[in-house]
Amino acid sequence: MGPDAPCKPPKTRKKPVLIVPEATRSHRLRILVIAGAFLSLFACATPPTDPAARAEYDETNDPLEPMNRAIFSFNDFLDTILIKPVAQAYRFTIPQPGRNMIRHFLDNLNEPVIFADDVMQLDFHRANITAGRFLANTTFGIGGLFDIASSGPPSGRLEEQTGDFGQTLYHYGVPSGPYLVLPILGPSNPRDAVGMGVDTEMDPFSWLAFHFGHNGANWYRFAAEGIDERSRHIEDLDSLKKNSIDFYAQLRSLTRQHRAAELNNGMAPPVKGLDSLDNHPDAKTSESAAPTSTQ
Repeated sequence: MGPDAPCKPPKTRKKPVLIVPEATRSHRLRILVIAGAFLSLFACATPPTDPAARAEYDETNDPLEPMNRAIFSFNDFLDTILIKPVAQAYRFTIPQPGRNMIRHFLDNLNEPVIFADDVMQLDFHRANITAGRFLANTTFGIGGLFDIASSGPPSGRLEEQTGDFGQTLYHYGVPSGPYLVLPILGPSNPRDAVGMGVDTEMDPFSWLAFHFGHNGANWYRFAAEGIDERSRHIEDLDSLKKNSIDFYAQLRSLTRQHRAAELNNGMAPPVKGLDSLDNHPDAKTSESAAPTSTQ
């Protein structure tokens, strides 16, 4: 949706329609991300008429800010009363070696999807590394509990690669669309939201769990990934929240910079004027409204 596109309120229904029968995690997650993308059609901010304000508005690429801030507030409230306390308890009860094993196991489950996306991006070098990691860690790493592939001398290490369908769409020139905050899942954009749904659909372990009637395993995995990830950033987010004048704007800026690095396979974002990617929506990571915080 362009910044000048008129915003029309959604049509109201006399009775809400919510039909989600005993779906798997993948189906429910797909519904969530698609619903989030469609919500963006009905929650536009009015573009300012002042030239300077309009330039800043276009730079932030957040025409859905009213809706995004509301969802962000909900996510922050949920994090405060539930997710963060659970993450703190998880970190308190399970020692660091145990948490590392859980993290390695969860990362290993994601390797087949990373491999598939690397292949779709025609990056066969990275796909080969990912396949080698999965084989080594699944066998010698006891199902992925130990990251054997990343150990040893530097010349023989197989470092973890990035790869997701949002990155694949970016590789083929699909624009990101506006900034989008999803319920529970957090900062994203329409392209990455769709990519998340596609990655979940083609995850072989999700399909295996569904095939053998263990749909709950997908939910446990989803929760474990979220709690483990949150436990690793407790102090970082606390510091960011404490030192930011506008926590929403600061987090928006940092997540965009992080995503830009992922889209460039872990490299720094391109320098303005030196790379054609500078004109790509994802290259606009600076935000004048977001102050620098102490990490």
